[in-house]
Amino acid sequence: MTRPDATHAKGAGLKPIPALLRLALAALFLLPLLFMVLAAFRPAGSPLTSSLWTGLPTVENFRKLFSILPIGRYTLNSLLVAAVAVPLTVLTASWAGFAMARLPRPTQRRWVLLSLLVLMIPGVALWSSRFILYSRLGIGGTLWTLIVPAFMGTSPFFVLIFYRAFRRIPTAIYDSARLEGAGVLATWGRVALPMARPTAVAVAALAFILYWGDYISPLLYLGDAARYTLPVGLQLLAQLGRSNYPLLLAGALWSTLLPLLLVVGGVLAVAAVERAHARKFGSITGQSERDN
Repeated sequence: MTRPDATHAKGAGLKPIPALLRLALAALFLLPLLFMVLAAFRPAGSPLTSSLWTGLPTVENFRKLFSILPIGRYTLNSLLVAAVAVPLTVLTASWAGFAMARLPRPTQRRWVLLSLLVLMIPGVALWSSRFILYSRLGIGGTLWTLIVPAFMGTSPFFVLIFYRAFRRIPTAIYDSARLEGAGVLATWGRVALPMARPTAVAVAALAFILYWGDYISPLLYLGDAARYTLPVGLQLLAQLGRSNYPLLLAGALWSTLLPLLLVVGGVLAVAAVERAHARKFGSITGQSERDN
């Protein structure tokens, strides 16, 4: 029979190994980001065959970036699209997922199967029909052509994510909300969505990445260069000088910086909310124990 203290010591000795593996894996994924940062501050036109750290970092690439292209306008267009489309995606996808989760089980299976079938339709097959539809609606060439998919949840994948999260909530909780007089929207907003907060954050992050990095849709549906988004601007930058790697990587760093800050800020905000809820729950539990 193994002694408990020996087993504990053996387990304690193995703990640093997974931590070191996680750190090594994180460092491996951070190497391209480090390469991009170092190369963006190199002198303009310098090759990347030499050492990345030149000892004289410069911001000339960023000044040149904003002088040859309206990167500020492109960034603003991308921000506008993401600021409208991401909340709409979370709202409509969560509504659809909640509706599917409250259907009878046989009907749920049919809708899940239909969602999977729609998900397998290639996006290329929708380009021409969307172009005709947007022209008939009178929004062709405007930023609304990039936002309209958010009114339908952007992707069936997001709907299925919410469906899975809402389906895992016990039915007794929904029944209790109904007995308290809560309607469908009240149950969604006050019961289901708060319990699926991590899912909502994940869908918001995925939707932001999708809209922020979308290159094909602005190129297809926007005819005015002043309405281009940042991915199209980076492609124009590459066409102006494919061999000027420091300038190209300065543009890549500019397009990566804002999503990175938003993701870090979102993670910190969610962590702060969770800690606040944990402290509130702990204080309520402690008060009830003292009363007993």
